[in-house]
Amino acid sequence: MPKKILLGIDCGTTVLKVCALDKRKGALLAHAIRRLPVASLPHGGREQKSVDIDRAFKSAMTELKNKISSDWQHIEGIGLAAQGGSTIIADRISGKALTPMILWDDGRTHDFQAKLLQNYPPAFWRKHILCDSPPAGLGRLLWLKEIKPGLFHDGNIHIGAGEYLFYKLTGLWRQDAGNAIQIGSYNPKKKSLFSTLLQIADIPLSFVAPLRQGHETASLSQKGAKRFDLQKDIIIAGPYIDQETGYLSAGGMSTHPLQCSLGTAWVGNFVLPQGNNGKSPTQIALPSPLDEGCLVIQPLLTGNRTWEWGLQQLVDEDYSQALEKVSQIFRSSLLPRDDLFFLPWLDQSNPVHPQSIGAGVYHGLNTQTNRTDMLCALVAGMCCEMARVFDEVKQNKVIDSIVLGGGASNGHVFRTMIAALFSPLPVYQQKDIDLSTARGSVYAFAPAIAQTKTKRITPPAHNKLNEIQAYYKKYMQIFDAYYKSIQMGKAFHFGRGR
Repeated sequence: MPKKILLGIDCGTTVLKVCALDKRKGALLAHAIRRLPVASLPHGGREQKSVDIDRAFKSAMTELKNKISSDWQHIEGIGLAAQGGSTIIADRISGKALTPMILWDDGRTHDFQAKLLQNYPPAFWRKHILCDSPPAGLGRLLWLKEIKPGLFHDGNIHIGAGEYLFYKLTGLWRQDAGNAIQIGSYNPKKKSLFSTLLQIADIPLSFVAPLRQGHETASLSQKGAKRFDLQKDIIIAGPYIDQETGYLSAGGMSTHPLQCSLGTAWVGNFVLPQGNNGKSPTQIALPSPLDEGCLVIQPLLTGNRTWEWGLQQLVDEDYSQALEKVSQIFRSSLLPRDDLFFLPWLDQSNPVHPQSIGAGVYHGLNTQTNRTDMLCALVAGMCCEMARVFDEVKQNKVIDSIVLGGGASNGHVFRTMIAALFSPLPVYQQKDIDLSTARGSVYAFAPAIAQTKTKRITPPAHNKLNEIQAYYKKYMQIFDAYYKSIQMGKAFHFGRGR
């Protein structure tokens, strides 16, 4: 009997991943991974060329085809997920990208966002998008209108990475709610597109793609079939924001998991029950892909860019060499000395100098402090920050497990620290973490196949666990001393809370 094959696609910020799955058994048959070049430009600019995305996608699909050979003709469905919040202006008819893809973490539009917040207070944004600040994509559109006004007409359309690849496959424009809310075109209360915020930039709602409804699918186009040598009757699901399919990949682990992606940016995803009034200033609120609740995408104000900075500045400028030395550094202790702390807000506005980026703080430095102490404090700070943001979520029993994915979950020190900080809740690590988001994208075809296997992380021994939790309490005292009054740093909360 020939296999039935599903393909999962995850177009991340720096890596494109494609995998082939056995629809009946869920086995991973083959996968292909391609790096996506990112151009770092002055003033914090971060861009990708559409030709690089095209080349990587075609190359990965060709490799996958060669690996599964004749089974390529038995593909029944393709799921597509991608990083959200980035910007391409494309020709509406041909799909040709007319701009590079300006990434979600591009820093050149900081002044435009600051001006939006100056003109419209946090209550305005909270009313419309359940978040206390203007979406970065809206500031980006204002910036683009200023430098390239000729792009904004009916013949063009605003899209992101998922919409771009979805059009390559289907010839249809469609966007997910996660991409839409990050440019201000999605109303999470009404679960529909709306024009209120786009009117600030004098942009009509027709300039963005229609919204994907639930687990909506479409058919592969003739061009798409020819481009990738696929059968014409294949069904395409998506596009999803990668946080949706990351959550779907962990959805069967427990009844209410907190799925955490420890990647370029650390993000936690969980479902808030219908009618619950929890919130945070930085959340992204989307319809739950599993039930009637709300999927909260909660970014942490830290991530692997902080970790990479620490490795290169405190261990070795050669990143690969630094990684090899890490296990030796943490062999003796997971924690720094108990009076040294690090607040890992390296990419946030400085509260003392708001026009400057960089709110990271070392507290407790003295003449005896060495680089090893500082690295241990950095790791502890990143993990304590994760515990701080989700403390009330844990205490209110909204979650019943933590499922870790993303690059940092491969690190023993991160896994152990998180297991201790969230104890007694069970903490799991996803297997095949590089492909969990791609696997989750096939949920529309086979929910059970979309779920990744996991292994439970053993928390440290009782004495060490108590030591880590005591350190966290001190971290909270230090955090409050510096940042308690900073609204954007307020954790997810249900009442007065932190």
